[in-house]
Amino acid sequence: MADAIIRLDSVTKRFGPVEAVRDVSLAVRRGEFISLLGPSGCGKSTILRMIAGFEPPDSGRIIIDGAEVGGVPPNRRPVNMVFQNYALFPHLTVFDNVAFGLRRKRVARAEVGRRAERFIELVGLEGLGDRYPSQLSGGQQQRVALARALVNQPTLLLADEPTGNLDSRTSVEVMGIFQELNEQGLTVLLVTHEPDIAEHARRVVTFKDGLLLSDLTPPRRRLAREELQEQTA
Repeated sequence: MADAIIRLDSVTKRFGPVEAVRDVSLAVRRGEFISLLGPSGCGKSTILRMIAGFEPPDSGRIIIDGAEVGGVPPNRRPVNMVFQNYALFPHLTVFDNVAFGLRRKRVARAEVGRRAERFIELVGLEGLGDRYPSQLSGGQQQRVALARALVNQPTLLLADEPTGNLDSRTSVEVMGIFQELNEQGLTVLLVTHEPDIAEHARRVVTFKDGLLLSDLTPPRRRLAREELQEQTA
């Protein structure tokens, strides 16, 4: 597929005797919003971790942006990842959490400030830059994690159960952010075990026992922000 930003070719991953991912082939087109749906232990998060570089496949190839990434470490892949448990630094403020990756790359101080503030505002946390994670709600912490991933301007955003620790209202808000970012051109690959969350994506790929079962394009769900307005009307 010429316009694929990610391609998995016959990828298999084993943990001891367990075959967590079984000969999976999948292509993600540039600008798509795809959810990987299935129960816990079906291999979907392992696929995300292999794309990000946290786990190597036992066989098969992973190609990102036209280049095979076998052996390429996570920090050299054109992706960023959002986790279910947020993975924020508790001793850093919202601003410093978001700015962390830029500072490690030795981006100029003025540019760090401009970009960090821009993405803090983008996820709806303007005015909260000096707070610490312990002073935020779960939904706000997930927004910080999202801003931290986006500030590096990745080609691709990976999200592993990003609403798993959130209530239904906050989940809808967070999915609205993902949808808006996708509509602005960001490619999003999201893992979830919740069908309602999966349906916010433009394409739903279902897994079970390490196997890809189905790859569907459901009717486009209305924007999450509109659903939220209905819930609170």
